[in-house]
Amino acid sequence: MKKYRLNRFPGLVLIGLVAGLALTSCEEDTDGTPRYEPGNPVATKIMPDSAASGSVVTLMGTGLGDIRNITFEKQGVEAGFQPTLNTDETLIFRVPTEAAGGVQNISFTNSAGKTTTIPFKVLAYPSVSDVSDYNFTEGTVITLTGNNLDDVTAVAVADSVKGISDAATIVSKEKKQLVVRMPASTLNRGTLSITNGTGRIRTRQEFVNKDLSYKIFTDTFGTGFQNASWGDAAVVSTKERKAGTASLAKTYQKGNWHLTGLSNWSTPLVYSPEYTYLTGWIRGASQDYSLYVTTDAGKGGFGDYNDANEIKVKAGVWNYFKIKLTDMDFWVSGKKLTQVGFRIKGPDKQDETFYFDDILLVK
Repeated sequence: MKKYRLNRFPGLVLIGLVAGLALTSCEEDTDGTPRYEPGNPVATKIMPDSAASGSVVTLMGTGLGDIRNITFEKQGVEAGFQPTLNTDETLIFRVPTEAAGGVQNISFTNSAGKTTTIPFKVLAYPSVSDVSDYNFTEGTVITLTGNNLDDVTAVAVADSVKGISDAATIVSKEKKQLVVRMPASTLNRGTLSITNGTGRIRTRQEFVNKDLSYKIFTDTFGTGFQNASWGDAAVVSTKERKAGTASLAKTYQKGNWHLTGLSNWSTPLVYSPEYTYLTGWIRGASQDYSLYVTTDAGKGGFGDYNDANEIKVKAGVWNYFKIKLTDMDFWVSGKKLTQVGFRIKGPDKQDETFYFDDILLVK
């Protein structure tokens, strides 16, 4: 009878390999975090000890390797961090965008729930990314959108060169929004000075004092001005408005190349180099268009198209424009300004209606 011999060695090798792979798999199946015992974390130093959101901060101490949570005391804002980059003596993280400004404790908690804290100052300067209006009179309410606005203590229309600062009134404030009531001011235009718990900034946005501007159209035609449009007349309308109670509506008929015109034949404005900007708001039509500013005081004459005078008007929204007069063909020295207009090329597909508001000349 033939005997068969059982070879156990290959089977044992196979079992060993499988077990080894299983163990290796278990060891590698982690988030990459270095293995530290929870222990008692102790924070001894933080560098720097003050910083703005997004800044990289390093905590030094002992027992920091097992930290699982970082929380800024004010409003309980948590900071994200990458455990694989840290050691038992150092912990690197960023100041979160939502961190509230001012001096506060940062707490560091490990997997066992043990915590250490250290004081830190968040530099949360106010910032403004958007505004509801750039023009104001005394009492105008303007909404500012941005960040770190909830602890604002003072707002003013200011000009550091002239040394003028007219305080505005804070109506309401939240983290991302600040509402202010504008003051009476002797400034033709100025930025806003905004102060919060971290410090003071000046806005990039400049605000125009309508009371000290030359009004071509606000809620109605400026003094001496009247409709001088080509084609259908431009009319005062309460259907749309950017500020106040009304705007100037003009329908440009299909294919007619109309012009919105405003004329002041009775009291034309004598040239003055003090006038610096043409500003205003235009509400767009059904699609994006370009309108061209034209005057009878420019080199090209009233009704011309000049690329330097182009305003790109987005559809369906209010578009703000502020053009430096020296950058466009608007006013030749020695000429009187009688007519101001906005001309279109087209429209080619259908009639289009635009609305104009707060058209001003600003010193």
